[in-house]
Amino acid sequence: MCFRTVEPLEYYRRFLKENCRPDGRELGEFRTTTVNIGSISTADGSALVKLGNTTVICGIKAEFAAPPTDAPDKGYVVPNVDLPPLCSSRFRSGPPGEEAQVASQFIADVIENSQIIQKEDLCISPGKLAWVLYCDLICLDYDGNILDACTFALLAALKNVQLPEVTISEETALAEVNLKKKSFLNIRTHPVATSFAVFDDTLLIVDPTGEEEHLATGTLTVVMDEEGKLCCLHKPGGSGLTGAKLQDCMSRAVTRHKEVKKLMDEVVKSMKPK
Repeated sequence: MCFRTVEPLEYYRRFLKENCRPDGRELGEFRTTTVNIGSISTADGSALVKLGNTTVICGIKAEFAAPPTDAPDKGYVVPNVDLPPLCSSRFRSGPPGEEAQVASQFIADVIENSQIIQKEDLCISPGKLAWVLYCDLICLDYDGNILDACTFALLAALKNVQLPEVTISEETALAEVNLKKKSFLNIRTHPVATSFAVFDDTLLIVDPTGEEEHLATGTLTVVMDEEGKLCCLHKPGGSGLTGAKLQDCMSRAVTRHKEVKKLMDEVVKSMKPK
């Protein structure tokens, strides 16, 4: 333990030479992943995802707004990632830090590029009224790979959202909400993120912990949908990757998508009334 504290990188290298990691995982192995859907009763949709110790909760609230003037037939999806001091001593209270802002932008890019929801589906009356989905993602425990956990939590929460039927009254021109008639969102794709850390510029490990991210020479996140299409690729600097290594990452991302989709389908199925 003392050697790990004094020379953490050398400590890791000794494990990586044997194709394993200090926590017992193989290089291409994810931590245990769990998802709980509908965790927050006051939200319109919610999900809690655990990726090893990393824990993220997503709550979605739906509100009315006027559609944007340049797109009168569209609604809005507004994601926000919060990394409070509660989840790790590395974060401070106050305005969002750089990591939280990067994560929020990453989730916004995933929503836009994957077309997980078509914003036209959120329009109630063109030019008059549309839904705004505020997607708040809060990290409760930070131990690396926040992007994978956030992407999964967002997808699971969106699948849990039910919106009431809304009509515009011709007499009063006001919105009339029918809470007895609710419908699920039309989830068009299922994007899943797979993150890698690069050690010593060459070695790839999947699902890095907080310590592994700190010691790595670079990180990479690949987002794929169920058809194997690349939705998003996030590489914030660090060491470069060869085409062959990148192809390995894509292949692992396709396999990971199947694992996550299977887990999600099982949880959704278990929640449906018999």
